[in-house]
Amino acid sequence: MSILYLVAAILCEICGTMALKLSDGLTRAGPSGVVLVAYLASFAALALALRGIELSIAYAVWSGVGTAIVALIGIVWFGEGVGVGKLLSLALIVLGVVGLHLSGRAA
Repeated sequence: MSILYLVAAILCEICGTMALKLSDGLTRAGPSGVVLVAYLASFAALALALRGIELSIAYAVWSGVGTAIVALIGIVWFGEGVGVGKLLSLALIVLGVVGLHLSGRAA
């Protein structure tokens, strides 16, 4: 069940970050409200995930996966620039998260 909470935390964090971009510096009420609700839901779900997942693993997965997906959304949806360095960095984030997850299983 903890992994489902972690997935929910990641999805809420992604929604909150996208809403943050759409809020135009928190000047638009609708997206700003989504930011607040999504981040609160993300932290609540992360707290529940921590009941069954080690802090170091849960936080790394939450932040790393969220960062990578938000970066990809920025490239695809918002037309942000992409280059070899950015793609390589995203790959390293994913590899780091996978490595932490696998090392957590070994321990």
